[in-house]
Amino acid sequence: MSGPLLAEFGDPDALLRAARLVRRDGHRAIDALTPFPLAEIDEVLDVEPSRIRSAMLIAGFGMAAFAYGLQWYSAAIDYPINVGGRPLNSWPVFLLVPFEVGMLAAALAGFIAFLMGCGLPRLHHPVFDVAGVERATQDRFFLLAEQGAAKPPNDLRHLLEGSGALAVTEVRP
Repeated sequence: MSGPLLAEFGDPDALLRAARLVRRDGHRAIDALTPFPLAEIDEVLDVEPSRIRSAMLIAGFGMAAFAYGLQWYSAAIDYPINVGGRPLNSWPVFLLVPFEVGMLAAALAGFIAFLMGCGLPRLHHPVFDVAGVERATQDRFFLLAEQGAAKPPNDLRHLLEGSGALAVTEVRP
């Protein structure tokens, strides 16, 4: 078997039961396609935590520090002008630009991290080639699972069929 398997179920309980069996048996549950959100599926799927917040934090603070350093260098070292008797490093004056630039950098980094995390701009996914997968938005529930490394071939297929799957299809990459 070369690719993951997509199993079709008629109700959400069968999908959750199969996902728990897949996980318990040492296979990997990749994704679930459902017509409505299932709160219980998140604990069963192998979903990595999002890195969007950390990317936004690093980009925002990094760009704000760079903007502050650039303003400080230009006002205190490169071209010092004493205006109104203020010190050359007048930090309250320097805070507006780093704040705005930091917010812009954080928003851009969040958007880029979101696109990369979703695998976009990918216009086609191999799951879309499976016949009947469009019913995942209407009345069917699909589980995408991958065979465990130490398991015999077709073990996952038999497990999914035994757990009540209406159809099990191999997804070719």
